[in-house]
Amino acid sequence: MIDNICKFLAESFSADFASWLLGEAITLTKLEPSELSVEPIRADSVIFLESTEIILHIEFQTEPNKNIPFRMADYRLRLYRKFPDKPIHQVVIYLTPSQSPLVHENKFNIGTLNHEFNVIRLWEQPTEIFQQYQGLFPFATLSKTNDPAETLRQVANQIENIKDKQLQSNVAASTAIISGIALNKEIIQRLLRSEIMKESVIYQEILLEGKAEGKAEGKAEGKAEGIAEGEANGLAKASNQIALNMLRSNIAIDLVAQFTGLTLKQVQRLQKLSTKPSKMPKSSKTKRLEKP
Repeated sequence: MIDNICKFLAESFSADFASWLLGEAITLTKLEPSELSVEPIRADSVIFLESTEIILHIEFQTEPNKNIPFRMADYRLRLYRKFPDKPIHQVVIYLTPSQSPLVHENKFNIGTLNHEFNVIRLWEQPTEIFQQYQGLFPFATLSKTNDPAETLRQVANQIENIKDKQLQSNVAASTAIISGIALNKEIIQRLLRSEIMKESVIYQEILLEGKAEGKAEGKAEGKAEGIAEGEANGLAKASNQIALNMLRSNIAIDLVAQFTGLTLKQVQRLQKLSTKPSKMPKSSKTKRLEKP
């Protein structure tokens, strides 16, 4: 879920990311990974953005990964094959603090082939950067701050001042989910108003995923147990699956109950299951947030 949120933000606020990473507010559009295919690109966290002047390749990482240097070199050669005359700016953004030396690696060397790329460790970045641009608000609590909760309070005040309600909702929901890396749910719930987030595409995505799973299971049961009983089971399973998806995305228990119609006790029972890996089929993803 974190990967998809990061990609959504980079696509939706490309000028904000360009201001941060390139030093210039260039409007960028998404470059589909299929245009670079020699072999399929399946990395969950990769996004390519392009303008007439430059291509920005961003890879978000929550954990150290020894394969990053090779992947960055591989992508650079693919990009060169397709766009030999365009400057390419590559950056790996690590979200979660780590002592691993892997988060400092910015080179790939094999024989006489040497490739360098940029690495950003969010926990070393000044907090002020992420309070300047709406598209970067969600990352503020992961920056170099001595008080993540106070940083979130400041960001929440800035979100309150966003006039566009859909934009406000999307930024708030993204902030709530990404801030879960640094803060517990109770603090996030206290500082970010849940009603702001209801119309965000992030929450709607979670609802759609849960409904798709519930309907699929209900139809399968309906064949064996009878259509009426299967539909009833399907509705119950849809509510449960929506609740599980929301809990896995660090959404507060009372908000989960409000969305699904379940009681707090029912949600609390489901919370015990929320740490288990999701079995959500990839086909249930909506196009906007699907993984390449």
